Amino acid sequence: MISIIIIKLKYKEIIMNTLSKCERGDKLKVIKLNAQSELKQRLISFGIMKEAILEVLEHAPGKSTIEVKVGKMRIALRAQEADMIEVEAI
Repeated sequence: MISIIIIKLKYKEIIMNTLSKCERGDKLKVIKLNAQSELKQRLISFGIMKEAILEVLEHAPGKSTIEVKVGKMRIALRAQEADMIEVEAI
C-alpha cells in the first residue's frame, strides 16, 4: 500500500514540472504543450513538441527568460511560454 502511494506522488511530481521551474543543466523530455494554437505552432516549428529532448542552458536574471537547447538549436523563451511546457527529467 505504501509503495503505491509513493509511486503516485512521484508520478504527480513529474507531470507537474514546467520548463520555467527547471534549473540550468537539466536535461528534460517534453510531456505536453499547454499553449494555444498560434504559440503552439511556433514552439513546434522550433522543435519543441511532445517527446522532444531539451537542455536548460541559462536563465535571465529574475528568470524572466530561459535559454534552452533543442537538437543543435538554442532558443530563448519568455517565462510565460516556458510555463506552458510540461516536462520530466531524463
